[in-house]
Amino acid sequence: MNGLLYAYLMDGKGSAKRLDWESVNKWKPQDGPLWLHFDYTSPETIDWITSNSGLDEVVIDSLLSEESRPRAAMVDGGLLAALRGVNLNPGSDPEDMVAIRLWVEQDRLITTRRRKLLSEDDIIKAFEANQGPENTSELLVEIAGNLISRMGGTVEEFEDRTAQIEEDIIDTESYSLRSKISELRREAIMLRRHLAPQREAMTRIQTEKIAWMQDRDRVYLREITDQLMRFTEDLDSVRDRAAVSQEELSNRLAEQMNTRMYVLSIVAALFMPLGFLTGLLGINVAGIPGAEYRFAFWVFILFLCAVVILQILIFKKKKWF
Repeated sequence: MNGLLYAYLMDGKGSAKRLDWESVNKWKPQDGPLWLHFDYTSPETIDWITSNSGLDEVVIDSLLSEESRPRAAMVDGGLLAALRGVNLNPGSDPEDMVAIRLWVEQDRLITTRRRKLLSEDDIIKAFEANQGPENTSELLVEIAGNLISRMGGTVEEFEDRTAQIEEDIIDTESYSLRSKISELRREAIMLRRHLAPQREAMTRIQTEKIAWMQDRDRVYLREITDQLMRFTEDLDSVRDRAAVSQEELSNRLAEQMNTRMYVLSIVAALFMPLGFLTGLLGINVAGIPGAEYRFAFWVFILFLCAVVILQILIFKKKKWF
């Protein structure tokens, strides 16, 4: 079956046996906890979940829905949840998060996704090393924990980029930093927007009265939720630091511009009377003073120099520079 990505029968000792589709159809709850992992876009998946899974219509719609906003709810003793993880697939943007939908019962866990999750590979490797989950409760905790722990690298990258931008503002004050800051703020805001509902979903899971969930798993879920909250707070810090950096950069660039305009204004003020005098004596009419005197040009140059010196003295007295 093309839509069935993985099917594992857990032995309760940290290992699991991979099943084919024929074995899945013969499975009974007394055989042991079963994990079924599907690609929900496959027609075969849609047909099996709709016709053969025995699930409620609400659960079926959620497992096959394109809508993947993080959430959690109890339905007839089972847990229905949707969680998201950072997209670490090659060529993808981290803020373009990947989603996994879960239906968890005491003896069966069904997950669906469209894009590959690296977290699923971690669980399979744990099964192969006889260190995997022993039941559906632990498997749920493992999936949630792997999804959230992988966010740490992305959040740290955001913090490093923020620190680098803060240093660059002091060193370069370049206009190109504006686009870097805007991109960082956009990515942090988008990732933060996805993590807020996930935090609520995780809190809902750990507070629900789930009969088949062990107290130890609730403690692990609480630690995972705390880690998610720290990531959310770190993203808030990145966003605020980026906003402060953007404001600081704008102030520095505005100060640069004001300094340059001030210098240009001083230069213009110095040359304004010189331009007036040279223009006045450059008109082609009779009666220009000194027209017949052979040293008139040099006398006029000395006069202009005296005017400039006088202007500089006046500007310094007024503390204009």
